Amino acid sequence: MSAPVNMPRWIELGVLPLWNLLVALAVAALVVKIIGHSPLQAFDVLIDGALGSPRGLGYTLYYATTFIFTGLAVAVAIHGGLFNIGAEGQATFAGLGVALAALYLGASLPAWLLIPLVVLGAGLFGAAWGLVPGYLQAWRGSHIVITTIMFNFIAASLNVYLLVNALRVGGGSMVVESEPFPDAARMPALHEWAARLGYELPSSPLNAASLLAVAACFFVAWFLWRSRAGYALRAVGSAPRAAQFAGLNPKAQVLVAMGISGALAGLVAVNELSGVQGKLTLDFVAGAGFTGIAVSLMGRNHPIGIVLAALLF
Repeated sequence: MSAPVNMPRWIELGVLPLWNLLVALAVAALVVKIIGHSPLQAFDVLIDGALGSPRGLGYTLYYATTFIFTGLAVAVAIHGGLFNIGAEGQATFAGLGVALAALYLGASLPAWLLIPLVVLGAGLFGAAWGLVPGYLQAWRGSHIVITTIMFNFIAASLNVYLLVNALRVGGGSMVVESEPFPDAARMPALHEWAARLGYELPSSPLNAASLLAVAACFFVAWFLWRSRAGYALRAVGSAPRAAQFAGLNPKAQVLVAMGISGALAGLVAVNELSGVQGKLTLDFVAGAGFTGIAVSLMGRNHPIGIVLAALLF
């Protein structure tokens, strides 16, 4: 049997994803050609719609922000040796944390204090929803893939129950959503910031949560490759038995990985609820948790690659 070939890091992280992208585009071009249209025209429409105008760019960055959060969540878990398919449920449950902070504290707190609490609520609720499957894997032997899938459905059902029976807007409305958040709980939109500085930008859902996504990328890069805790997590993810002989606690590292992963996924609720919708709704995650799996894998589980993959998606 021949020995495996170790490719240079720049090929693994840069050339291979680019090659995969080119192959995918070639297949897409072939499909477009088969159905009787011009691939060049299709790609021109695609690029122009995403990047050809300030409004289109705003929408692209807004969606990329959500995918960065879920991509980072999946990547942290993978570096810990876990496959977290529960970002969808963790983001959904985090929406409850955002709603509780916004609705019950919004009347008495200013924006400069309330918005950090909204972000904190999202992170804590997302982390809590990730820690339970982590505990079940570490101390009860339940497989993380199965439990996180199950917790996606539990989070969705819990969200429906609470919106119908506890948080639903009053006045006899049939719409299943919460009361609107106060203005102090809303993340500022980019076009609003630009207007205050004297610049006019077309409205788009892009908001300050995009800056939070940038900060999350820097945090994940520092944590995984510059901190002792991140080194311990990657050591356990690479070789649990060897890490245990070296004095590390694999069970504790499972909790660390799933807690951070869940918190990152929970920040989706900040972008979607506090940044755009301004209320808790039924299906605000809309599959972004599952898209984050593809984003993370295509980005080679590295923050830079995840940003590029999120922009592509």
